Amino acid sequence: MAFQYFPLSRWRALTRYTEDGLLEIDNSAAERALRAVALGRKNFLFAGSDSGGERAAAMYSLIGSAKLNGLDPELYLRTVLARIADHPISKIHDLLPWNLAPSLQTRASQAA
Repeated sequence: MAFQYFPLSRWRALTRYTEDGLLEIDNSAAERALRAVALGRKNFLFAGSDSGGERAAAMYSLIGSAKLNGLDPELYLRTVLARIADHPISKIHDLLPWNLAPSLQTRASQAA
């Protein structure tokens, strides 16, 4: 392996993480988070049609939003699908993950 020259002008950027405890030394967490996107991209090739791909993307978005809000995606989707038929369209925002999170987390903690 050949020696690679690293300019001293970049040394500050390279060692920046040592000055701030919130900074990571690598980007492994970001790469792990994007792995689902990369796998999904391959799966979208087999969606069957443009509308099928759009539906798959919507599902991935709902599942990702549920995870970001600390919810079990299966419980969240089951709850939304059970409520959506009788839910007024003017209050559809009530079914968003961040609005359902308190009630679903309470229900999950009671079940455990």
